[in-house]
Amino acid sequence: MIKDQLGIQFPIIQAPMAGVQDSVLAAAVCNAGGLGSLPCAMLSPQSLMREVTALTALTDQPFNLNFFCHTPTEAASEQHSAWQSSLEPYYRELHIESTVFEPGPARQPFDHEMLDVLQHIKPAVVSFHFGLPRADWVEEIKSWGTLVLSTATTVEEATWLAGHGVDAIIAQGLEAGGHRGSFLTRDMTTQRGTLSLVPAIRAAMELPVIAAGGIASAEGVRAAVALGASAVQVGTAFLLCPEARTSQLHRSALQSRAAEHTAVTNVFTGRPARSIVNRLVREIGPMAATAPPFPWAAQAVSTLRQAAEPAGNSDFTPMWCGQNALGCRNLPAADIVQALARGISP
Repeated sequence: MIKDQLGIQFPIIQAPMAGVQDSVLAAAVCNAGGLGSLPCAMLSPQSLMREVTALTALTDQPFNLNFFCHTPTEAASEQHSAWQSSLEPYYRELHIESTVFEPGPARQPFDHEMLDVLQHIKPAVVSFHFGLPRADWVEEIKSWGTLVLSTATTVEEATWLAGHGVDAIIAQGLEAGGHRGSFLTRDMTTQRGTLSLVPAIRAAMELPVIAAGGIASAEGVRAAVALGASAVQVGTAFLLCPEARTSQLHRSALQSRAAEHTAVTNVFTGRPARSIVNRLVREIGPMAATAPPFPWAAQAVSTLRQAAEPAGNSDFTPMWCGQNALGCRNLPAADIVQALARGISP
């Protein structure tokens, strides 16, 4: 099991959740016996060092640093124009005088600068979303004794990752909140539920499989392990923890019936991600043909968010959430880890 390789108490990984957490949540999970994760795709090299410094001041346990490794795609000017036209009625409604903006991606792929920072940190685990970076970079990270994980949403992606040097596969079922980790396909009909995906990947290879998606209780952990998972990765269950940086608008939605209705949508960033359904998802999505490629769609939506959120309006706010929010409670992260750990056989 992963826990034995890492020396952690429980095979429970806190999913990295950009925008709703920092080092405080990751450290709390580490100190409770799980593997805390720090999302790094929205951090500069300098802020990454600051966050890791804060994290290591709070825990001496192993932790995971997570990066995106998508290939940036330039959006054509006509794509930006079409997207702005789709959003124009909302700009007028919110009395935003101009829809002109300078598009700039907020989520950066793993690069040599980040590799240089990691050389100084040498974390226990580095995980990737959207495939893997260059093969020589993966080899260098592994040479430090660091475990390399990456996300697969299909058996084909898992097979590709296994052939490119990962130490374990994160099997992300369709139930999972946040961005889909898919990288070999954009066809959403290929996406399977966790309890179908985990045994399929397990049957295809000997690598450890980490189940992700829809797991929010001891019973869910027990089911995943019974199907062959070596560990579980859990995100949504931690969103209401006091250590999380989840906004009040997002917290309110998670504690309401709104959390019962989620959808995979591209309206917030240009890439499929599961969120609580709000007005933008209903009216423009869930999958908008006019949305520019990831991550270019986010800037125009961010302008709407900045105008709406101060008035308590979450119509344009991405509220990442998995299909199972039942385990999402306002409890310390340590209590969530303990509750999940009850699904692990002694």
